Amino acid sequence: MIIGMGNDLCNIERIERSIARFGDRFKQRCFTETEIALAERRRRSAETYAKRFAAKEACAKALGTGVPRRGVHWKHMGVVNLPTGKPTMKLIGGAEKRLAEIMPPGHEALIHLTITDDHPWASAVVIIEAVPQIASS
Repeated sequence: MIIGMGNDLCNIERIERSIARFGDRFKQRCFTETEIALAERRRRSAETYAKRFAAKEACAKALGTGVPRRGVHWKHMGVVNLPTGKPTMKLIGGAEKRLAEIMPPGHEALIHLTITDDHPWASAVVIIEAVPQIASS
C-alpha cells in the first residue's frame, strides 16, 4: 500500500546561483558526501545537484514533513542507486525515524524515486510503499 507520495520541481539556475554564492557551504548543508562526489564528477554538476535537491523535497513531502521540519533535515535523505542503476532514497536520522513512525506494523518500506531534468527544470517524484515483511523460517 502507498503510505506517502511527493513531487517537486526545482529550477537548475537557482541551484547554480546558490552554488556560486555559497559554494561548499551550500553543498555541505544540503547534500551527502556520496551525492557531492557524483555531482562533482559530472560535466553539468548543477543539473545533478538540482535533481537531488528536488528528490529530497519530494521525499520530505512523502514523509509528510517538509524540510527542515519534525527532525527531518537535508542530509538525512540521500539519493543512492541500486545495483541496477535505479535511483532510490537512503534515509538516516530524523527521516529514518519519521519513516518508522508512518510504517504500519509488520511492513517494511520500499521507496520509489524517479528524477529527470530538462533545462532549466529538474523534477522528482517519490512514492513510499509499505510492503508486508516476509517471515523467515
